[in-house]
Amino acid sequence: MKTPEPFKIKMVENLNRLSKQQREKKIKKAGYNVFKLRSEDVYIDMLTDSGTSAMSDKQVSRMIETEQAYAGSDSYYDLKKTVEDIFCFERFLVVHQGRGAENVLYSVILDEGDYVPNNMHFDTTKANVKHKGGTPVNLVIDEAYDPEKKLDFKGNMDTEKLKSLIEEKGPENVPIIMLTVTNNTGGGQPVSMENIKEVSKIAKDHDIPFFLDACRFAENAYFIKKREKGYGDKSIREITREMFSYADGFTFSAKKEGLVNIGGLLGIRDEELHLKCKNLSIIIEGFPTYGGLACRELSAMAQGMREVIKDGYQEYRHQQVKFLGDELLDRDIPLIEPIGGHAVFVDAKRFLPDIPQKHFPAQALTTELYKEAGIRGVELGTSAFGETDEEGNIVPAEMENMRLAVPRRVYTINQLRYVAESLKEIFDERHNIKGMKRTYAPELLGHFTAEFKPIG
Repeated sequence: MKTPEPFKIKMVENLNRLSKQQREKKIKKAGYNVFKLRSEDVYIDMLTDSGTSAMSDKQVSRMIETEQAYAGSDSYYDLKKTVEDIFCFERFLVVHQGRGAENVLYSVILDEGDYVPNNMHFDTTKANVKHKGGTPVNLVIDEAYDPEKKLDFKGNMDTEKLKSLIEEKGPENVPIIMLTVTNNTGGGQPVSMENIKEVSKIAKDHDIPFFLDACRFAENAYFIKKREKGYGDKSIREITREMFSYADGFTFSAKKEGLVNIGGLLGIRDEELHLKCKNLSIIIEGFPTYGGLACRELSAMAQGMREVIKDGYQEYRHQQVKFLGDELLDRDIPLIEPIGGHAVFVDAKRFLPDIPQKHFPAQALTTELYKEAGIRGVELGTSAFGETDEEGNIVPAEMENMRLAVPRRVYTINQLRYVAESLKEIFDERHNIKGMKRTYAPELLGHFTAEFKPIG
């Protein structure tokens, strides 16, 4: 890494490293699903970058200083000022996390039978659309499905596909257009400013609200700064403000780039839609000035958002993730390329070519990584995104990945190197890995609680 950490460590947390025999017992008891493991039994936890960031001293101090009030706390007004400064949105709602924003928004805006286009829906977004009777439609560019294709903005939406969908289904049946930045499902790949503008124009031409799923907005802004012509001299804050100027609203899980453990936002420009969402949010989330959170969480969120747009922080963050990706590529591990902004995605199809997708190769790889090294990644393949047809047969996902998400400000270079070395040892013995049979999964977000058994 060229850029050293832009912070120093004041506090450490001891890690527990179980023996391989202990880990084998733990994963078996968990139904071979790493979500069901106790965190204390995990050595390096790369399950998610959501809610796992290390907070700064300023965040913690603001949490202690703020007052706790049901209505009108100073923490809300600090957050309001920050949202207006970074996103240029006057109207927004506080929610407990990103899926809370999705629940409120889709409950108000969706009717049964509607279609919701996105570059690629992530699991909770897809589930919330389906839960409200809508159909999620992925319209990412075709190159996104080629893991070896190197493209600066591989998360872009295919605007011709978008126009065709609107024409085919009718704009009256497309109540909202979403664009996820960065595109998590497709490997943490960024979306260009040009693409954001194009999608926004199509939405306006058809009088359809255009929203950003903005969980990793600053990481996307960093990619624009580094890769898109005309933005090299602009700050992350300036690029962010332009990105959001083209949107009618946004959903935001602050558990990512709010650098907090809980919290989220729903931004809405339209006064009538905001009022409808606010009234529902009071019922299911909480009063607008706390939104289901303790006031101290709002203070930490506001401070974290101010920290995440600093150019030096983003430079370090991206170099750390790229370091892990480069270490794996140097060891011939097949990845989605180029390396994304928040995680490294291992292509399980190429890693385990002898295991068909109906036997969940990414799940098998995720299980093996925990058993062998105590590292918890997450399956983002057929268990997470596959479907089941009317006969009960598994319809595989288009991509079969194991994601290694890098929590912000948490792990050192040596720990990331350990991850790469461990995965290389598994790769060298990959012929011994068997597929999995799924024995249980609910209809929506089934991968969270699914259970498996090894085949053979």
